[in-house]
Amino acid sequence: MKKSNDMIPYAKKSTLVIALLTIFTTISFSQTNTEEIDFYQSIFGMEKKQAVTAFLQLEENDPFWNMYDEYEKERKELGKKRIEILNNYAANYLTLTDEKASELIKQSISQRKKIDKLIVTYYKKVKKSNGAKVAAQFYQLENYILVAIRMTIMEKVPFIGEFDEN
Repeated sequence: MKKSNDMIPYAKKSTLVIALLTIFTTISFSQTNTEEIDFYQSIFGMEKKQAVTAFLQLEENDPFWNMYDEYEKERKELGKKRIEILNNYAANYLTLTDEKASELIKQSISQRKKIDKLIVTYYKKVKKSNGAKVAAQFYQLENYILVAIRMTIMEKVPFIGEFDEN
C-alpha cells in the first residue's frame, strides 16, 4: 500500500545534495582508483536510495525496487566514465590542445546523452510497472540529482583558458 506523497522536504533535499556534492567533489578532483570510486558510489547510493524511498513511499517489496537496483548499477558505470573524463580534463588542462579539447567535449556530450537515455529508459519501465505518476516522480528526482551534480562540476571545474597567463 502506497502512502500519500509529498515533495521531499527542503531539509531532506539539502542533506542529499550536500552528501552527493561532498562525495562527488572528493572523487572527481583527486587521484582515485576503482576501489575508492566504488566506495564513494556505494555511500552516495545509500544516501540516494533513502531519498528515493522517502519521496516515492513505496512498499519494500514493490517491483520498482528491482528496477531501481538495475538502474543504479548502470548509472554507477556511467558515473565512473564521467569521473574518467573529468580526470582526463584535469590531467591535460595546462597543455590542452585543440584536438584534446575536441576529444574531451565529444566524450562529455556522449556521456550526457547516455545518462539521459538511461533515465528515459527506466522512466518507461517504471511507468509500465507502477504507473505514470510514480514514473514521473522517479524521472523528476533523478533529474534533480543530476542537475545538482552537473552544477557542482560546473562550479568546481575551471573553464578552458581560465588560468592562462595571457
